[in-house]
Amino acid sequence: MAIALRAQALGIPAMVASRRAAPGSALPCVPFADAARAIASASHILVTAPPEPAGDPALRAYHAEIAGASELRWIGYLSSTAVYGDRAGGWVDETTAPAPASGRGVLRLKVEDAWGEFADTRAVDLFRLAGIYGPGRSAFDALRAGTARRIDKPGHAFSRIHRDDIAGAVCAALLQERSKGRRILHLADDLPAESAAVTTEAARLLGIPPPPLLPWPAAAVGMSAMARSFWSENRRTRSQATQAALEYRWRYPDYRTGLEAILAEEGADGAAQQGDVAVA
Repeated sequence: MAIALRAQALGIPAMVASRRAAPGSALPCVPFADAARAIASASHILVTAPPEPAGDPALRAYHAEIAGASELRWIGYLSSTAVYGDRAGGWVDETTAPAPASGRGVLRLKVEDAWGEFADTRAVDLFRLAGIYGPGRSAFDALRAGTARRIDKPGHAFSRIHRDDIAGAVCAALLQERSKGRRILHLADDLPAESAAVTTEAARLLGIPPPPLLPWPAAAVGMSAMARSFWSENRRTRSQATQAALEYRWRYPDYRTGLEAILAEEGADGAAQQGDVAVA
């Protein structure tokens, strides 16, 4: 939804197809099951839905319509840096070969390749996203709820990207004139950081003490398989080539500026609600 609203602000007509009820916006929105007509007339399609065990839901439902869309020039797919697997804290950039180790990383790469098959006739941008945060989806929420944990795993850093920079970068990409071909783009800010550091900064901005440090062995007990998979991989993501290619600089190049902006947008007591957008 943030991407569609950004497109609208730039004068780009946008329609959202959602697997949930219309997310309360002035934007045109259709049920995902009824998106065929919108796809047939679209010049650009962005897929944000996560993959399912059977593959990408948009491809399963609309492969023929997408392949036959006569006006379609550009396809964007929001993927994940999980395709790189564990790099023991090392850096990856847009030229790094994928080496997924987790099931989610393997599935993401398969879906990337499926969308990449359209690159013979259209421009295909594969956006590999770091951890997403923004209003309603940040360290503030857990701190306010009293459920925040400050996990101490020294040297284990995450890359992140603010919601608004995702929207800005995607819109910059779709506005570029490209005839065809596949491109890898990284949506990750300039300062990978340990999770504990982000929680500490969020607590400081709220004016409350941070939760005590919790050693990793204790934190791992009872952790979900998904969370364990997330914490089992340690990599840092470069995005300088992406920012240069898009001529777009991050509005929030690190978690500190991003958290400050979130607090200003949410207000001290509020939190924004998120929508699950399938295709925009």
